[in-house]
Amino acid sequence: MVKASELREKTTEELKEQLKNLRMELFNLRFQLSTGGLTNPHRIKMVRKDIARILTILRERELNKSLNKGE
Repeated sequence: MVKASELREKTTEELKEQLKNLRMELFNLRFQLSTGGLTNPHRIKMVRKDIARILTILRERELNKSLNKGE
């Protein structure tokens, strides 16, 4: 599990790359779940929350950028 404070220190490009990797991991975990090979089902929940954290931080940055343009 990644902390939001750690994610905020990363660049936008790093966050997008990590988001891509987490989505791929989630796909693989769901595939393992459907085939019966998943050993840690709690990992799906953790990955989903990490994805949500990254999306939230990216959205915050997007909103801050648009607010700063308006000034």
